[in-house]
Parts: sequence; C-alpha cells; structure tokens
Amino acid sequence: MLRIRGQIGDWPVDLTVEMDAEDWDQLASRLSPEMLDKAPAAAKAPSAPRTDALWETAQQLLREAGQMEGPRLLAELEALTGGVATGKRLLVRLRHSEQVHVEVREDAPLYIWRG
Repeated sequence: MLRIRGQIGDWPVDLTVEMDAEDWDQLASRLSPEMLDKAPAAAKAPSAPRTDALWETAQQLLREAGQMEGPRLLAELEALTGGVATGKRLLVRLRHSEQVHVEVREDAPLYIWRG
C-alpha cells in the first residue's frame, strides 16, 4: 500500500493506493538502479507473506463453499483482495490447482474443491 499526503493548492490530499507485487515490479522497472538504491524501505515491494495469506484464504473460501460458479467466485476474490487484477490471478491459480476441479458448463465454469 502506498499513502500520499500533502496539498494541492489549498486542498488537503490524503490518498491511499493499493499495489500488489506485480504493480510494484512494473513501477520498479521504470526506475534507474540509482533511484532504487535511494528508495526508502517502506516504498519497496511488499513481502510474499501477504500473497501467501491471500492464497490460503482463497483456498479456504472455496473449500468451505465446496463448489462455486466462476463469476461468483471471482466477485468473492475481488472483494477479498480489494482489486480486480489480484482477484483474477487468484482465480487462475485456483483453476490450475490440483485441489480444484473445474467443470466446464454452458453458462459459467463451476469450481469444485476436491482437496
């Protein structure tokens, strides 16, 4: 998460931007090595434990539900992560997990926990 505080003219600004590891990597790719060395520790990419915690929570969500249609599961994952991109990445990860069977249906895929 990145927090920006300050003022634009007379207007106070307090903005919080949520960024996942991919966003941080993309931002870092645009910086020179000298700029990266000078960056404060708080501005560096978040550590993997948050990602692992999200993955564990995504698995638990499907495990507890037993099965869930793709659009509903995606909506749940987006709400869980606070972002569309991260929710989609978790959905893809679930799709390829050995713990999950995806039944292709006419309307929407059905994700089934088979643990």
